[in-house]
Amino acid sequence: MTGLRLPDELAERARDILAGRVQPVPARDAATVVILREGPEVYLLRRKATMAFAAGAYVFPGGSVDPRDTDHAVAWAGPSPADWGEVFGADEAVARGLVCAAVRETFEESGVLLAGPGPDSVVDDTTGDDWEADRLALIDRSLAFADFLAKRGLVLRSDLLKPWAHWITPEIETRRFDTRFFAAVLPEGQRTRDVGGEADQVAWKRPADAVELAHEGKIFLMPPTYRTLNELAACDSVEAVLAARREIVTILPRVVEVDGEFQLVTA
Repeated sequence: MTGLRLPDELAERARDILAGRVQPVPARDAATVVILREGPEVYLLRRKATMAFAAGAYVFPGGSVDPRDTDHAVAWAGPSPADWGEVFGADEAVARGLVCAAVRETFEESGVLLAGPGPDSVVDDTTGDDWEADRLALIDRSLAFADFLAKRGLVLRSDLLKPWAHWITPEIETRRFDTRFFAAVLPEGQRTRDVGGEADQVAWKRPADAVELAHEGKIFLMPPTYRTLNELAACDSVEAVLAARREIVTILPRVVEVDGEFQLVTA
């Protein structure tokens, strides 16, 4: 069993947690979305070096669940929150929040919106000053996601999301997330844009190319992103990704001590 060697500051915290001197912080519910387009290629953002969590890492769009994401007022089409709860082993309220967070955060961080006027349609353009004003209002939480959809007469399209994985941040971290991963195809007519905020660079990359860049030390990938990209690299088309059979198993990397050295392992 091999793992990732912990830096000294995390090794010390791991020692304290294993000894019971320090309690792990709770993990916050979060969602992240792999946006796909033909190639297949995935949309990645590089988090600013000043960010408190995953600074400098290339990640998929996503973030924490806002308490208002569980609002029953959110217009909904596709598999129900109860259905999603069964997939992810969560209660209905948590599942509702996760799906809403997935759609909301994707729009906030890429400009892509998985919603439409009806259950069989999707918006084809989210550019323009009015859309940008709404996006910024969602980010600063002055606008609730349910109100955003209602104002525009839109329904969330949960059927456009595919469940992919479930990762929980290791207990040694001071910021922890209980994250469900989704995959979704870039809707026809929509396009991603550099929307700033937590990222200083965005890029479309083939999964295998992103993994290779990480091997070469040219980009930094967190373990969940790295594994997801490796899994996606086995698919030769967007259709293959959507058709892939996924068993959602919770992955919580743990710390082990090997010859006096602390390592993080996922198996």
